[in-house]
Amino acid sequence: MSALTQAEAIMTLGALRGLGPIRIGRLLEAFGGDAAAALAASRRRLEEVPDIGPGTAETIANWRGAFDPQKEEEALAKLGARYVLKGEEGYPKKLATLPGVPHGLYIKGTFPQGAALAIVGTRRPTLYGRAQARLFAGTLSRAGIAIVSGLARGIDGEAHTGALEGGRTAAFLGCGLDVIYPPEHADLYGKIAASGAVLSEFPLGHQPDAQTFPRRNRLISGASDALFVVESDEKGGSMITARCAAEQGRTVYALPGRVDQPSSRGCHALIRDGATLVTHPLQILDELRGDTLAENPRQEEISFAAPPSLSGDETLVYARLSDGAILPPEALARETGLSQQAALAALMMLELKHLVRRRPDSSYERR
Repeated sequence: MSALTQAEAIMTLGALRGLGPIRIGRLLEAFGGDAAAALAASRRRLEEVPDIGPGTAETIANWRGAFDPQKEEEALAKLGARYVLKGEEGYPKKLATLPGVPHGLYIKGTFPQGAALAIVGTRRPTLYGRAQARLFAGTLSRAGIAIVSGLARGIDGEAHTGALEGGRTAAFLGCGLDVIYPPEHADLYGKIAASGAVLSEFPLGHQPDAQTFPRRNRLISGASDALFVVESDEKGGSMITARCAAEQGRTVYALPGRVDQPSSRGCHALIRDGATLVTHPLQILDELRGDTLAENPRQEEISFAAPPSLSGDETLVYARLSDGAILPPEALARETGLSQQAALAALMMLELKHLVRRRPDSSYERR
């Protein structure tokens, strides 16, 4: 085997049992930032490194029997993916500034830069939760906000799907990049990789388990400007993500739901503990419409300087609100022949474009 590059050595350390970002960081400090030197060190020298005991030193010293980085790179190339070190081009910039994050990531696609919102929730959502996740993700993605989630069943899948209708999205996996979980999201995986990115800190072939998902969750929140929890029980994985977000200094938003619905208990607990209650995408957009959004190349899509062009649905809704009409969303849906979800999405885009306003009674009128 030829001499290892820094990326190959970091990849190898990350694949070894018992080594996470903190211990890898200790090794890099001890060996002057040279990961290959750590792999070449004796057991005795490795044991001198803080947090590296005899068992871990043994694992590192015998790394050749556990992992082949050059074969891993060949497999990555066949997958159309790559391994990116922290600080290199392609590594999520917001994530790179945080402690305890991976020193390298497996990436298929290109992680969207600019403003990003993480959307997470239960794997067993209500119809209300599904609709809201897709509606918020679609509306905000069309306004230039990238949507980040975890490709899981339920709210994650709805968030990715909604984002793909109008913009960009990224998914962090709790498994290897070549392991599609859940398997029914294979098509969604491909669409996300084509328009955004699929990312993992785990080596190829690594299967998901009870430990990998909590580790994945800190990356979802850390790569984003804020977190939006749509539906979650009080002990759901989304609550772990919310805790990570708060520790990382991210704003946490939560969607209220029915008080007798178990999938709303987590959101209500978050709101009680200080999360921001939101009922409309504009509430989140107003918070994110700062310096991060100004960096976004699609900002022109939400410019209010002149009346923007309208989509077909927006044209139908806007035309129905002519001559001083004031109508609720359900009436607009009925009179335009659109679904209620499509009518709401059109109204939100018209509101973003400052062409209509929402009244206190939730009906709409032209500005």
